[in-house]
Amino acid sequence: MTPRLSKTCHLAACISLVGLIVLCFAWELFLAPLRPGGSWLILKVVPLLLPLVGVLRRDVYTLQWSSMLILLYFAEGIVRATSDLNGLSATLGWIEVALSCIYFVSALAYLRPYKQAAKQLARQVIEKAADKAHR
Repeated sequence: MTPRLSKTCHLAACISLVGLIVLCFAWELFLAPLRPGGSWLILKVVPLLLPLVGVLRRDVYTLQWSSMLILLYFAEGIVRATSDLNGLSATLGWIEVALSCIYFVSALAYLRPYKQAAKQLARQVIEKAADKAHR
């Protein structure tokens, strides 16, 4: 992966994560809350805040586990997009799905070279161990 593509993937992950935080906050506070005036569902933003600093700092471990966390928001977006009767809420659900997908794909694309390097290193260690065992 070129440095430019890596930078683009990281930027896409950051923008989609921040966008998802803003969307979830606005959705449950004033755009289309479950109850007028907002609801406790706004607390769904808290788990998204946990990986924010690590993602911004390009922490590989944080990007790995947050790519699994984001699937919860994908699932919630699908459920709300297909089951909410309010047109705005369904639209917001589809936006949540799109942002989740963008984050997931860009995080995995950013992590791909690290995964390949780890596999290569493991392969080298196994080969050295096998060489020592045959001596």
